Amino acid sequence: MDLNFTAEDHAFRAEVKAFLAEKLPAALADKVRLNQGLSKEDHDFWHSQLNARGWLATNWPKRFGGAEWGTVQRHIYEEECALAHAPRVVPFGLAMLGPVLQKFGSEAQQAHWLPRILNGQDWWCQGYSEPGAGSDLAALQTRALRDGDHYVVNGQKTWTTLGQHANMIFCLVRTDPDAKKQEGISFLLIDMDTPGIEVRPITLIDGGVEVNEVWFTDVRVPVENLVGAENKGWTYAKYLLTHERTNIAGVGFSRAGLDTVKRIAIRARSGGRPLIENPHFAARVAQVEIDLMAMSTTNLRIVSKAAAGQAPGIESSLLKIKGTQIRQEITDLARRAVGPHAMPFASDGVDGNAPVPDPLDAGAVAASYFNNRKLSIFGGSNEIQREIYAKQMMRDAK
Repeated sequence: MDLNFTAEDHAFRAEVKAFLAEKLPAALADKVRLNQGLSKEDHDFWHSQLNARGWLATNWPKRFGGAEWGTVQRHIYEEECALAHAPRVVPFGLAMLGPVLQKFGSEAQQAHWLPRILNGQDWWCQGYSEPGAGSDLAALQTRALRDGDHYVVNGQKTWTTLGQHANMIFCLVRTDPDAKKQEGISFLLIDMDTPGIEVRPITLIDGGVEVNEVWFTDVRVPVENLVGAENKGWTYAKYLLTHERTNIAGVGFSRAGLDTVKRIAIRARSGGRPLIENPHFAARVAQVEIDLMAMSTTNLRIVSKAAAGQAPGIESSLLKIKGTQIRQEITDLARRAVGPHAMPFASDGVDGNAPVPDPLDAGAVAASYFNNRKLSIFGGSNEIQREIYAKQMMRDAK
């Protein structure tokens, strides 16, 4: 997937590869490749390696401690990290809250929280979704009532990714129950060690815990932890979500996944020939590669807009839709390529004489397939993103 890279771009790619070869332990890369799940220590280790190199906050301005890379540099870096199976940097502090604080936070909030994100003092999680407010996020009911120098928060958040590791959570809360639902929401920063907070794990189909419920009972939050103005949180939430949806597209991860599909399909057999030579399978691989190339170009345009200080617009919804469709198609192709060996919970029932394309790939493929079913739901379901895009196009046409 070659772009018109300059000599400087190729030199930068070589620099990234050398860094990954030196600093990324093989055991950690294998855990990522095999979708085994990473511990907090794994995430913290990689976070510290990138921060020490100055490559952690690639999209932050230098005045906030970021690398302030250009669009092509970020594209190259993310692609090489994905191909090397480096851990994905936990995005909540760096890619979501950081840009919000830089644009809407006070100078005091920027000076306090941004360095703590970089040096790993704070692990942030996201308090957006609720049992009755997922795709319709503005229907949230978690309340925050002003009491002197504090807000008192009561309610529940759900699907809180990696909340079991977090010491801080940024939350959308309702501060004016009588206003229109988008107009009575505020954006609060809450210490997870505050009395009244309970984190309850949600066990997933594979037995792992990636997401949680978070309950708030009379949780007192200092007023200085309000970002921006009271009842203006919906503006900040939309700004954050455009960054989240762009991040979900995962061009580099799709590229790595497509390489895995091709590698498996070369080894797997269909009708006595390599699966990659099967016309139907080869056509699906070709189509997803074409889609990925087109999305990569779109992603570069959107990231360029963000680098210029603009929030990604309606294009981020399109990128989220197409990016998640591509990633799901790639994991489905990989699952089909390994055949019955993609059944990790029924391995005893598989014919022991059947050739395995790659024993290590089979379990990883199954886990990746099931885990990636979520992509078209979180960050705003794809159905809602289509509705958002359609409404915007109708308004623009008037």
